[in-house]
Amino acid sequence: MASTLYGVNAPEAVKLWRKKLAREAIKATSIQKFIGEADESLIQVFDETSKGAGDRITVQLRSQMQGLGVQGDGTLEGNEESLQTYTDNLFVDQLRTATRSAGKMSEQRIPWSHREEAMMGLKDWWAARLDNWFFNQICGYTAVSDTRLTGLQAPIAPDSAHLILSGAVANDQSLTNTNIFTLSLIDQAVLQAKTLSPVIRPVKINGGSFYVMFLHPTQVYSLRTNTSTGQWLDIQKAAMTGDGSANNPILTGALGVYNNVILHESYRVSSGVNSSTGVGVANTRRAVLCGAQSAAIGFGQGYGFDDFSWNEELFDYSNQLGVEAGVIGGLKKLRFNSADFGTIVVSTYSAASDSTASNGNPI
Repeated sequence: MASTLYGVNAPEAVKLWRKKLAREAIKATSIQKFIGEADESLIQVFDETSKGAGDRITVQLRSQMQGLGVQGDGTLEGNEESLQTYTDNLFVDQLRTATRSAGKMSEQRIPWSHREEAMMGLKDWWAARLDNWFFNQICGYTAVSDTRLTGLQAPIAPDSAHLILSGAVANDQSLTNTNIFTLSLIDQAVLQAKTLSPVIRPVKINGGSFYVMFLHPTQVYSLRTNTSTGQWLDIQKAAMTGDGSANNPILTGALGVYNNVILHESYRVSSGVNSSTGVGVANTRRAVLCGAQSAAIGFGQGYGFDDFSWNEELFDYSNQLGVEAGVIGGLKKLRFNSADFGTIVVSTYSAASDSTASNGNPI
């Protein structure tokens, strides 16, 4: 009986595995549900570099016209208002990783396929890496200088208009155990988002308008253990009910909704940054309120959410199998006119610290 066999580096096998890796890796991230092509998406996809050559995507913002206009028979000619536009640049670069078996005898000792295990290991690595890109960018975690952890471009600290420090302290290192996360900080962030110029636009969900906020588990702990009136209980009262919104993927896994802010927990929310030394402040965390176009993501030609690279090589006279996976892409927080566009960082004291704080968030 004839059978079909796809060997190492067979074109059909490579295509199949690279698509499978890309889909599984994106599915495993915590940010997948926030990515979309519309300008109402929290993370907007820009595809210019996936369609042609280049390593930079120029994102343009046109600010709202502010003129009063001309009334009655007043002369309009010569009194036209100029359009104000600003740009930001998203860069793409290549990032690769690989795994390699010790040899056929080593593989003989285990009851699973090295190729399958390579797939699972690479999927987990890429899912964690994409999440790291997003959170180090939106948190403005400048303590990390290795751009392999920050979207393949340097993170930028939040500007003063898009930063809230609990207790109105001067900087992250001044936060103390009295400056924990409370619901009033969400109210303050929402007010700021609505009154900034330009305003931070909410994300559209089932016809409604919502912001999304990411909190570190220690900040969630502060909320849960706060016994003051109208704290965690208010979130539960406002949790998704029978309005159908709970079916939206953005609400899947959410802690709840408060003041039209969907709350999500992530241990990758970064620590604060010492304004003097530039290193991470271990006992602080930076929650982030996000609106539409908080971040941008793009890929190079031949790459995308359905297509990472997948290459297999045999070494040592075909005794060892190596598998490489990579992508040309990039992710960054959007900024226009030297100001953050869709994010507000809320820094608070962290009820507990962990060993990852000095390096941003866990790899």
